[in-house]
Amino acid sequence: MTARFDAIGLVVSDMAASIAFYRRLGFAFPEGSEDQPHAEAELPGGLRLMFDTEATVRSFLPEWQPPAGGGRASLALRCDGPEEVDALYGELVGSGYHGELKPWDAFWGQRYAVVHDPDGNGVDLYAPLATAAE
Repeated sequence: MTARFDAIGLVVSDMAASIAFYRRLGFAFPEGSEDQPHAEAELPGGLRLMFDTEATVRSFLPEWQPPAGGGRASLALRCDGPEEVDALYGELVGSGYHGELKPWDAFWGQRYAVVHDPDGNGVDLYAPLATAAE
């Protein structure tokens, strides 16, 4: 028997708000997902991003509580270039999402920024910086 990585699951407070946020980032949740207690989007390579509402989780784990002090998970999204990091960050923050870390040229060689999803989970936006040889 071999276990294999198959999906990333997040518990969401507001399914419609989460679906809207992640659709803006290119995740293809099926139409009508915003009205469901569980939703999935297929990712490249066959992985899935899955959302369950808090009520769904409490249906099988009645004592479940959201983590205190913000999200404990983050997703990292590679952008096509540094300018896309800036543009996507600006679009999301301009639409009212919380910008945790403004785009900057990180010492590890990436243009890097962090935006929070509607539940406070970090969404890292990054792209490699051009090297002097390019």
